[in-house]
Amino acid sequence: MEAAIQTTYGQLPALLLTAPDGAQACVTLYGAHLISWRGTDGLERLFCSAQSALDGSRAIRGGVPVIFPQFAERGEGMRHGFARVSNWRVADTGIENGWAFAVLALEPGDLAPEHAAAWPHGFALALRVAIHANEVSMRLDVRNAGQDAFAFAAALHTYHLVGDIGTVRINGVEREELAITGKFDHVYEGVTPPLALIDGGIMLTVRQEGFTDAVVWNPGAEDAAALADMADEEYRRFVCVEPALLNGPTLQPGERWVGEYHVS
Repeated sequence: MEAAIQTTYGQLPALLLTAPDGAQACVTLYGAHLISWRGTDGLERLFCSAQSALDGSRAIRGGVPVIFPQFAERGEGMRHGFARVSNWRVADTGIENGWAFAVLALEPGDLAPEHAAAWPHGFALALRVAIHANEVSMRLDVRNAGQDAFAFAAALHTYHLVGDIGTVRINGVEREELAITGKFDHVYEGVTPPLALIDGGIMLTVRQEGFTDAVVWNPGAEDAAALADMADEEYRRFVCVEPALLNGPTLQPGERWVGEYHVS
């Protein structure tokens, strides 16, 4: 069987991955954005706002945005960096030990001129997405392909689809079980995986390597109402629990960093 077929998501070119056991995922080339993931149980696990732009005019609201080389406003560049609003290339697809995978790549020549001018470093990014059974695995590879050193931040800003935010519990970020009772935006530095997201009778186990930190976010009712690309009540349908590297290493020419993320 073919691991990946070309398709569209909204107006965006995309890859539809299908594992031999029936697990599926959809990744848009715009942003190398994992926008849908269904395990063999057939249930969608990722939230995407019904009001999100799906035409490449702005970042997608939902799924798993790739954050690089800056997190939020922690730097002088564009918020959350340029990776999530750039067009990546398909580098490889296939099936390996029952896992369907795709690798997408981004280099300076792929960037819009304004992004290349604002961050003039030689780099090579590769994102590998793989699915099998009720598991998804992502690996972000950052390599310094230029002549000067650079520092960076990175994250995989996962919007987990939930039944209702009021009943969700998160383990592993605080000493006690975490419940989201309103607007919530917190950075946890130096987390020890695995983390767990409990949504009714479903528990998602989250493991990360290379990513030293985690971010938990939900806009709450007031901030959701202020977001043009989110319906007022959609905040109840997701929580972001994301692996992050907020103070990344300074990569010398030729050096690389790899972060891995697994959800099951």
